[in-house]
Amino acid sequence: MTNVPLATSRRSVLAGAAALGACALAPRAARAQAAWPTKPVTLVIGFPPGGQTDFAGRVLLAGLTSALGQAVVIDNKPGVNGNIGAVEVMKAPPDGYKLYVGNGSMTIASHVYTQVGIVDTRQMTPIGVLLQSALVLAVPGTSAVKTYADFVEVVKAKSKGGKGIDYGTGGVGALPHVTMELLRERLGKLPMNHVPYKGSSPAMTDLIAGRLDAMFDATSVIAPFIKSGQLRALLVTSDKRVPAFPDVPTAAEAGLKDFNIVSFIGLYGPPKLPAEVVKKANAAMNTALKDPGVTKGILERGDEPGGGTPEQLGELTRTHFKTWGEVVKANNIRAD
Repeated sequence: MTNVPLATSRRSVLAGAAALGACALAPRAARAQAAWPTKPVTLVIGFPPGGQTDFAGRVLLAGLTSALGQAVVIDNKPGVNGNIGAVEVMKAPPDGYKLYVGNGSMTIASHVYTQVGIVDTRQMTPIGVLLQSALVLAVPGTSAVKTYADFVEVVKAKSKGGKGIDYGTGGVGALPHVTMELLRERLGKLPMNHVPYKGSSPAMTDLIAGRLDAMFDATSVIAPFIKSGQLRALLVTSDKRVPAFPDVPTAAEAGLKDFNIVSFIGLYGPPKLPAEVVKKANAAMNTALKDPGVTKGILERGDEPGGGTPEQLGELTRTHFKTWGEVVKANNIRAD
């Protein structure tokens, strides 16, 4: 019988014990992951209450809570076009207890901000699309502008004095900002003055008061003010009319060709979020979106319910990143 050196024997015993320990722990780890969530889940929203992104998170709150079997709470962290909230989730442990509700504007942020620390949502883990919508070009209800053709005439008239119109947005590099800059490009880069706000709500307040001439924003944000007569819609950026505004022409119908622009809200997790958590979060999101009350609420505001797979959100994120990166570059849009 061959003798085994003591050191080798001890290493073998320790290795065997470690392997047995790993085997014992593996089922436990799998059970812990499968049990997610075992405590409340926080949805971090990078924009203030009242906007489309906030609406997307809140309209699904009850459905997500029911589907996950745990409380789901909202934490609004506005600032830097959604980046403050995104940074918080990027730094969070990849355990599924802190998720990010972000809009398409986050695909633009890393193009317009040059400082270190700006989040590119392609780095985050996609879970699914919450909702999508067209944008609406709106003016104050008291404005003399009745149609898109009127709007173009006003833009041209004000540009002769070198000043141009004043338009508001929820922040530099937000989707409504780059959309208006794309329109300005189409009109021969006539002078326009961008007035950025910390979110859509304060910008909308000034538009209604007549302190701004116009702005683009999502249908769900503008819908209540159009219905009340406080704002007037000139066009929608979809390829077909929006059911919530059947009398508002599409961009093409108004004379603005090839101007189909979609705003989307997505649910993301931190980088390296485990596949099982992504799968369960996506299933809960899709279940919540199928609730008739949720569907009705989204449609009534002029948006379309989302749904689908994490891969679809990932592709949408990458496509918007490329498209708007080209617009930002062509119009030299910078936030700093």
